[in-house]
Amino acid sequence: MDRIERTFVELRARGQKAMIAYICAGDPSFEATVALAPRLEKAGVDILELGVPFSDPLADGIVNQLASQRALEAGATPRGVLECVRQIRKVSGIPIVLYTYLNPLMALGFEAFHKEAEQAGVNGILILDLPPDEDAPELTATGNVRRIRLIAPTTPDERIARITTEADGFIYYVSREGVTGEQASVSRTIAERVEAIRRTTSLPVVVGFGVSSPEQAREVARLADGVVVGSAIVKRIAQFSGQPDMPDLVAEFVRPIAAAVKMG
Repeated sequence: MDRIERTFVELRARGQKAMIAYICAGDPSFEATVALAPRLEKAGVDILELGVPFSDPLADGIVNQLASQRALEAGATPRGVLECVRQIRKVSGIPIVLYTYLNPLMALGFEAFHKEAEQAGVNGILILDLPPDEDAPELTATGNVRRIRLIAPTTPDERIARITTEADGFIYYVSREGVTGEQASVSRTIAERVEAIRRTTSLPVVVGFGVSSPEQAREVARLADGVVVGSAIVKRIAQFSGQPDMPDLVAEFVRPIAAAVKMG
């Protein structure tokens, strides 16, 4: 089993759900990202989702857009992200999924990117702006790099079946229409849509977009196999970025959310 599959198997055996944390690689620096990764793991994060900085992140809300901007201004590049993963691998075995748009992959070339990603220790790739209809063999992840697929609230049942057939690792269900960002409440349609996805696949289904508190995380964890928390964490990275103990402060914010996910 690869890292992603093993993580879900072990969590299922303990009756727990997966806590997945999104951060933007290189925000505010690659050194900070490397320092933060093992602290998030120790705080209860099971899978780390690393955003590849991009100048036009259309699926992201303002918090994550600004994180990408800060990373790019600090000199982040796609190859730099892969080097960042290599450095994380020296201190942590946490599964890592790259959250990216198509353009950064094109900058290196698809084959080169996938090859270097696997060599660096990446376990999965989620491409935000590549619909299944536009997919092609050269874009497919290779080796042990899993191709994570997105499903939206508006995705018809027949399209869900097509997407899950081509997916690997886990399914990422986007709980709301629109962009990423903290929300005051959890969508009322999550249970129904997760069940529709589960009718088509045995892969774990995780839910993201909008989860920002322990209460929301626990509510979503009762319905899915994992919970993704992103903007709320990125917001704290920005808040504490000028402080030397930023990684510890962010980890302390994440700890109760991760505990709530496990209880779910």
